[in-house]
Order: sequence, then structure tokens, then C-alpha cells
Amino acid sequence: MTADVSEKQARQTAEAARESEWRKPSFGKELFLGRFRLDLIDPPPESGPTPDADEYLAKLDAYLRNEVDGALIEREARIPDEVFHGLAKLGAFGMKIDKDYGGLGLSNLHYCKALTLIGSVNAATAALLSAHQSIGVPQPLKLFGTPEQKKAFLPRVAKGEVSAFLLTEPDVGSDPARLGTTAEPVEGGFRLNGVKLWATNGTVATLLVVMARVPDRGITAFVVEGDSEGITVERRNAFLGLRGLENSVTRFHDVFVPEENVIGGLGKGLRIALTTLNTGRLSLPAMCVGAGKRSLAIAREWAGERVQWGRPVGEHEAVAKKIAFIAATTYAMESTLDLCCRIADDHRNDIRIEAALIKLFASEMAYQVADELIQIRGGRGYETSDSLTARGERPAEAEQILRDLRINRIFEGSTEIMHLLIAREAVDAHLSVAGDIIDPEVGLGGKARAGARAGAFYARWLPTLAVGKGQNPSGYGEFALLATHLRYVERASRKLARSTFYAMSRWQGKLERKQGFLGRIVDIGAELFAMSAVCVRANAERAHRPEGVQLADLFCRQARLRADALFAALWDNTDTLDVKAAKRVLAGNYAFLEEGVIAPPGDAAWVAAWQPGPATVADVRRRIPPPPA
Repeated sequence: MTADVSEKQARQTAEAARESEWRKPSFGKELFLGRFRLDLIDPPPESGPTPDADEYLAKLDAYLRNEVDGALIEREARIPDEVFHGLAKLGAFGMKIDKDYGGLGLSNLHYCKALTLIGSVNAATAALLSAHQSIGVPQPLKLFGTPEQKKAFLPRVAKGEVSAFLLTEPDVGSDPARLGTTAEPVEGGFRLNGVKLWATNGTVATLLVVMARVPDRGITAFVVEGDSEGITVERRNAFLGLRGLENSVTRFHDVFVPEENVIGGLGKGLRIALTTLNTGRLSLPAMCVGAGKRSLAIAREWAGERVQWGRPVGEHEAVAKKIAFIAATTYAMESTLDLCCRIADDHRNDIRIEAALIKLFASEMAYQVADELIQIRGGRGYETSDSLTARGERPAEAEQILRDLRINRIFEGSTEIMHLLIAREAVDAHLSVAGDIIDPEVGLGGKARAGARAGAFYARWLPTLAVGKGQNPSGYGEFALLATHLRYVERASRKLARSTFYAMSRWQGKLERKQGFLGRIVDIGAELFAMSAVCVRANAERAHRPEGVQLADLFCRQARLRADALFAALWDNTDTLDVKAAKRVLAGNYAFLEEGVIAPPGDAAWVAAWQPGPATVADVRRRIPPPPA
């Protein structure tokens, strides 16, 4: 039942859903254009007075330490009812909801600090709250809901009812143009039919945000009561990590949704989803930061105590390099997330590129941190925490951290999709003036007008990429030791913009298929953004935390090596050969490599087909009973 669409239609759907205007300045946008606008982030925006938020974080800390057993959740793959009750009593389900609707009204900064705390105890619990608030009912209604919708639904979720977001389908992931769930107009509302896959919180949610296709109007977002007639939770899915996650396959069969439950208007669903994710993506890096901090603590304690060859293992260079990477990277993840949250809370700058960059950067780097931690711990890193405890050793959940982190490179936009999404925004200025030149459907007259626009734009822009403050030996002197790194960022930003312009000139419309090149462009931008963030933070905190300058300097030196390697790989790589080889693999030319092993039996389809209609399996939803009186 998946919609049959062409590649062109899929791209048009994605393009129509993105925000096309830039009403506010953006540090990330300017960075990709070769303009290092340090003034947009330095000094970092203020988050405002926080006594209530700080008091709340202290209460949350005490509750998590004394009442939540992360090891038990991991062991039983289930968050206990009493944890739901305790978090609801603390207001954790309403952290991002305004006080007018019964929530706590926390800033993005303090919300992410709370998720970092919760994730350090159990990542599945943090994912529960993140999916509930960052992409579930609270955020879409906060941005697009009517006053009536907010009054009807926000107090419920603030008190502890769980919400979920349902977009993905068995054969629809990052290509929503093929969405198969339909919402047929009927008297007073709509009738939903379809199947949704991987709905985080889907087994426990009583309120759902559902994306469905309305005939002739497009993909639309609905608030749906989770206990409506015709909804069946057919499965609770199990995963590599996040074992306590309540994630479902959910079927809708003739589910009635009243017309007043449409969010933001008909056909606005994908734009709502993308706009919600602009700040919603900040929650995943918060959990990455928590994992980095925990990894650093384990590495420091273990490597300082474990002796091999007459010295603590942390004093051997091979291990010391890994510890330095974990420390510097954790500082960078926290600094960049902190900056993004402050930008989001300040409301003066656009956040879309920055939020996407920190999601990409933190999810990739945190996984490397966890991998290095396991290597430092050796065999004990591969051993479960329960097994270590049973042998009388201190529990250290290194392997669980790695498993729990792995999904972050897929959640809310895989790394590959994030590369393309950010790259699209990075070249937006070019496409807005020169896009018609490379569009095969634009006539000669349109191309001529585009050529005139492009000529005027590039005549002004290209000269700005030749020289800049980064070539002044005294530039950014107020940053002392870190000034050399900011000069590098300024020079590299201009080099990045020149590389992008050259690629557009060389490949024109084919650039969108040069995904290896675009991915490197974005990764360089992520490194430069993180370098900027650590320098700004370290400089702002220099008086009371001088050690931050050391970490910022270390991170920048490591990041510069990675960025230089990425710059070199822009033009010296095996991308073309890789594509050709992959085609041969898909054609079966190298099938001989698969001989000599035994595959498990099974001939089921790689993607399960679904048909509309009533469920044929038992409902497995879980409902949290009220707390005892």
C-alpha cells in the first residue's frame, strides 16, 4: 500500500517541506558561505535567570540516584510503572511545556541538562522523555497548535500521559513521499488507515502525533487518541540497545479523528515534522554528552588504577591518546550543545543548521568515544556490567553505552540523511541565484535571468573568499592561546566555500549525487562549528575554569587534523570506484565472496508488506496504572 512515486516526486516533496526563507541570521549558514560571523555566538547568548531550573535539576538528580535502577531496566527490558509515576510527579513529562498548561517551562538548555542526567542512569528512560516531548505532542502543538488544542492536550501530557510520533512505515523511512497511511475525509473529521513502524513510546502512549496522506491535500499531522477504536499495537520491537524502549508496530483500521485534531492545517505535516526537529534534535546530543561524561569517568578511574608493565595503563601513550580523545571530544560535545541550546532559547538566530550539525557531530563522535572506552577496558569493556558484578568487580556498563549510542546515528535523521539535509541548506544561497541554470526544466529565458542574478551575486561574493581576518597574525587576539584556532576556522570557512563553489561549477546539477563529496563538506563544517563553540566557551569561562582552555586547545588540534584530512579527501578519494564496485556487488558479480559460510534459514521478505484492514494479532499495548493512593 506504499505510494508509488518517482525520484523527482520524492525530491519535490522534500523540497516543498523545508523552510525556504531565512528570516533570522545563522552562524552555520554564514560559515558554509565563507563568512565567519563570530559575533553571532560570542559572547554566547544568555539563558536568563535559572533558580527554579537549577532547583529542579537538583531534585531530579536526587530522585534518579535513589529511585531509578538503570541496571534493572536493562536486565528486564522494561521501565517499571513506579518510575513512570515518579517522573510524572516530578513534572518530567512536562519539562518543555509552558507553565500555563501545567508544565515546567524549562529552557532548551535546562531540558537538555535534565536529559543528560536521566540518560546517564538509563538511556531508554531518557529516550522515552525525549520522544515524548521533543517530537511527540508537546513540541508540534507548542509551535503549530491552536489555543483549543493546547488547552485540550498539553495539560494531559504535562501530568504524565505519554505521547508518541508516528511517521515511519514498513517501507517508508527517509522518503516520506511514499507514505502509505491515508486519512480519508468523512463527516466531522477523517478516517485513518495504515501501519506505522518504530513508533517510540508507541506501546505506552495515550496521545499520538500521526502523519497521514489526505487525498489531494498532502501529508497532514493529526493528534490521535491512543485508545481510539481501530488502533492495535501489534508488536513491541526489540533492539541492539535501549532495551527498555517501548517501541511499537501500530495499525490503524478505520480510526476516526475529529477535524479539530488536525495540526497546522492540511498538507502541512512534513513541514511541521521538520520544523519540530529543528530544536527536537537537541535531545539526542544531550544523551551523547551524558555518555561521554560517563565514559570519561570510567576511563580515568580504570586507567589510573590498572597497572600493566609496571605503570598505570593510562600512562602508556597508546592508551593516553584514547583518554585525551575522550576528554577533548566530551568537552566539545557539551560546549557545542550548550551553545546550540542558548541560540535556540535566545530566539534571535536561526537554529536549523546548528541543531542538525550538533546532532550529526555528537552522534558520530560519542560512538567513537564509547568504542575507545571499550578498547581501554579490554576484555572487561566487552563484558556486561552484571557479569562484572557477579565476579566481584566494580560494574562498568561500557558495552551497554556502545549499544545504546548506536541508534543515535540513525534516530531522527541518519548520518547519511543529515549530510544531505545540511548540504542542501549549505548550498541554498547558490541554488537561490543559480538553481535555474542547472534545472533542465527551465527554459532559455529563465536560464538567462538566472545567469544575470548569479553573475551579480558571485561578483560580490567571490572576492570576499580571497582574504580575511584569519590571515592576520594578531587576529582574534582576545582569545589568547585559542586565537590561532579561530584564525584557522576563518581561513577554513573561506576554503570550504571555495570548494563548494568549485564543485557546483564542475558538476552542476550532478552535485546532488556526489554524496561522498557533500558528506565531507558537511563534516568539515561540523568540525569548524565545534571548534568555534569550544573556543567561545573556554574564553568565557577562562577566569573561573582555566582548565577549559587546555581542553579547547587539545580538541581544536585534533579537529584540525580531521578537517585537513577531509579537505584532502574532497578531491582525492575512491568515490567513483566505490559506486562502480557497489553496482557490481548488487549485480552479483562478487557473489563468490559469500561462499563458504552458512546463512540462517529463512525466505521472508526483507521489508514486510502490509495491507489495510483489521488486525489479525493480539493487541500488546501497555497502560501504566495510576499510582497507589
